[in-house]
Amino acid sequence: MHNSSQPQPRILLAEDDLTLRRTVKLNFEREGWFVIEAENGEEALQMAKEHYLDAAVLDVMMPKMDGLEVCQALRVEGSDLPVLFLTAKNEGVDRVEGLKAGGDDYLGKPFHLEELLLRVKRLIRTTQPSWEVMESICTFGEGCRIDFDGYEITTREGTVASITKREASLLRLLISRTNQVVSREEILKIVWGYSAFPKTRTIDNFIVAFRKYFEVDPKKPKHFTSVRGVGYRFVAG
Repeated sequence: MHNSSQPQPRILLAEDDLTLRRTVKLNFEREGWFVIEAENGEEALQMAKEHYLDAAVLDVMMPKMDGLEVCQALRVEGSDLPVLFLTAKNEGVDRVEGLKAGGDDYLGKPFHLEELLLRVKRLIRTTQPSWEVMESICTFGEGCRIDFDGYEITTREGTVASITKREASLLRLLISRTNQVVSREEILKIVWGYSAFPKTRTIDNFIVAFRKYFEVDPKKPKHFTSVRGVGYRFVAG
């Protein structure tokens, strides 16, 4: 079962066989996964563009656009979404074509549900963020300190204060990617658990608070910066 304290994995399931799709969806949901369904290739590609996903399970032989074409289109657009192909064809040459299309794994029909679950779990693990295994204490700047597990900070001025679990999660994510821009979409997915991304200033409000805690001049931040139209970045120096 999925650990409820972690973000819920989101899986795209594209399969035109309604009975099979419902059976697989039920088993995925029993694992605690959020399932987004598609009944043809065009719908699958659209869902992949609209939602932040952890993995995709694509039937190869789908109407309108086959699974190989969906995967190729995603790769052309720069997506590194882990993809597992399902197919009635299970010959070696077909497996090769699936890998050439950018797929990560391949499972022939009929298959055992337990094997499918294990393979999807493996794909999900490859995309798990490293921020969960960081040290519990972080220090930076002029006396700034964050205790992620204790939900406590020491501000630049030396004041000790409590922070919320979500503040700690956002701080942990940004600091785990020091000097890298983390996109707004990725933050909303990992910290807030969104699968689609409404327009919201929630993240901005958190960043403003962090600047008040840790910056010498919150209006000219050095540690918590934003990149217009892209996302946010933490700089330790």
